[in-house]
Amino acid sequence: MTAPSPAAALLHPAARAVGAVPPALPPETPVAEAVAAMVAARASCVLAADAQGRPVGILTEQDIARRVAFRLPPEAPLSAAMTAPVIGIGAEDGLWRAVALLRAHRLRHLPLLDAEGRCTGMLHRAEALEAASGRMIAHLDALAGDDAAVKQAQAGLATALLDEGLSASEVVALVSGINADLHRRILERAVAAEAEAPTVPFTLLLMGSLGRGESLLRPDQDNGFILDDYDDAAHDRVDAWFRRVSERFCIALDQAGFTLCKGGVMAMNPLWRKSRTQWRDQMRLWARRRAGAALLFADIFLDFRAGWGDPAPAEALRAEAMTLLAAEPAWMAVLAAQNAQLGIGLTFWGGFADDEPGPGARTDLKLHGLMPLVAAARLSALRAGVAEPGTPDRLAGLATRGVISASEAERLQAAFATLLDAVLRQQLADLAAGVAPGSLVDTAAMPPASRAALKEALKAVRAFAKSTTANLTGRVW
Repeated sequence: MTAPSPAAALLHPAARAVGAVPPALPPETPVAEAVAAMVAARASCVLAADAQGRPVGILTEQDIARRVAFRLPPEAPLSAAMTAPVIGIGAEDGLWRAVALLRAHRLRHLPLLDAEGRCTGMLHRAEALEAASGRMIAHLDALAGDDAAVKQAQAGLATALLDEGLSASEVVALVSGINADLHRRILERAVAAEAEAPTVPFTLLLMGSLGRGESLLRPDQDNGFILDDYDDAAHDRVDAWFRRVSERFCIALDQAGFTLCKGGVMAMNPLWRKSRTQWRDQMRLWARRRAGAALLFADIFLDFRAGWGDPAPAEALRAEAMTLLAAEPAWMAVLAAQNAQLGIGLTFWGGFADDEPGPGARTDLKLHGLMPLVAAARLSALRAGVAEPGTPDRLAGLATRGVISASEAERLQAAFATLLDAVLRQQLADLAAGVAPGSLVDTAAMPPASRAALKEALKAVRAFAKSTTANLTGRVW
């Protein structure tokens, strides 16, 4: 068995790598006492904390050497020697971001902060950098830059991670995590730009591939807001605040590299910015109409997850969606029939389909490979009560519930990984050639073994998609 790449640790939350909380003292504590506390705790730093326990400064061994030794009297306050403000990281942030911050700011210590800003652990530079090889460092450095730089660095990081031995599924999970983090950071800035706090609490919805955690290198925007219910009389005031914030949010995402959705699936569109009750009513309307845009929007929406804010409204909305799908089998059947039109990227004779306009003969493995599998897994999982939005997790949930066998779940998960690998590597090749990354894959350029594995993957998807369509529509395709 191949040993896991040490770079795989970058996929983990930073919280997994933190050590003990160092001593925290008031800023007015004499520096001699602060040094004594550091020695007693066998720590390499102490924090200066306010009355609420939130770090306002940090004193490290390096600070002592530079600012304290032979420079400050023992009774000098900690505030005279500490470094401020404190740069920290949240519990949800990935280790990749911790490494980027440590390097960008030349830090040796990075506090892990809870929602109230209190330190819950300390990340140390040496342990964090163990996860990153030299080939990835340059790309990780870019992840501490502005939003556009972070987005642009993803291709180089993806290449380095593949070279390190990570699977395409692991790389895509990391890219998705980076993209979700960018959405959170951009939204927080959009909210902070307002003079007033949110008029009502709200939750960011991530939909489509980002909602599933399956973003490739050129995702557009699929996002929305769930607002807490509010009095109709307050609509003008409430909507004015959210209109400004959502426009600022979506435009900033576009500037960072997430193109505006051509179908308008963005929070700046009122259709995707609703209260909890309005979202429930919207789903019921889609279930009744069962045609055109109602089907397209439902397909995108049903992959949602919370990206910022209280996740409870999103979880409640998912439960409502599963209940509605169970109560409206006709809606489920029409969705399945629509998905059956996607087709699989194989010809009648077993060759790869030609989806490329003009003289080329590339196959669209997203449209005719990944999407049929994603769609079939989505509907089967929601019907079976599987709440997880990711495709591999949905397949595992179906096996747990006995909808499919464990062996079939493993075969389909392998097929998903094979298709993801083919599309990701083609996108990286396109970028290297100066071409915009897409989903048309040059199967003729693949080694014979890879072509054979890809054909087997597409056959597995075709069988699963057909059986799902038959189960949900009662019709044999």
